[in-house]
Amino acid sequence: MAADILGNQKPLELQSTDEILQHLADKDLLMVNSRRRNGLIICKQFYAEFAGPGAAVGGFFDVDCQAVIPVGELSLVPPEDQEERQKAYLIRRQWIRLTHELTDNPLPQQRAQMILNQFENYFGAETIQQIPDEAFALLVGVLPQTVRTLRYNLEQLSVKT
Repeated sequence: MAADILGNQKPLELQSTDEILQHLADKDLLMVNSRRRNGLIICKQFYAEFAGPGAAVGGFFDVDCQAVIPVGELSLVPPEDQEERQKAYLIRRQWIRLTHELTDNPLPQQRAQMILNQFENYFGAETIQQIPDEAFALLVGVLPQTVRTLRYNLEQLSVKT
């Protein structure tokens, strides 16, 4: 990995989800660039995790990854040293805890609404429209139809106003 003039690691220019999956399969440890509003939804067999800015991806965390969905203009960078690696692990845990707080609600519609609201507030409506219903459903443990229904109802409300 090349460094720039200041010694900062350059972001990986990954063009496809296949390239990202290959890095994860190779157990490469990377971080979501903390200088951008971006992230990665990491789909496992029965659930998904979101790794936002500063979070570690790959390594031993994601060996069971089956699919990835970039959010925003994804930029992944390698950690520069052990300290940065540890910080990235802690940030990944914080993103997992945040998602867990959203899933603590026993009502599926409310869980789905909360994740949609969080992503829309952070990334904007245009960005979340590009994320499949299935990904949001896996993040908070609901059926994709629940997310689809909520999105449809929101679209109908905005059309009326």
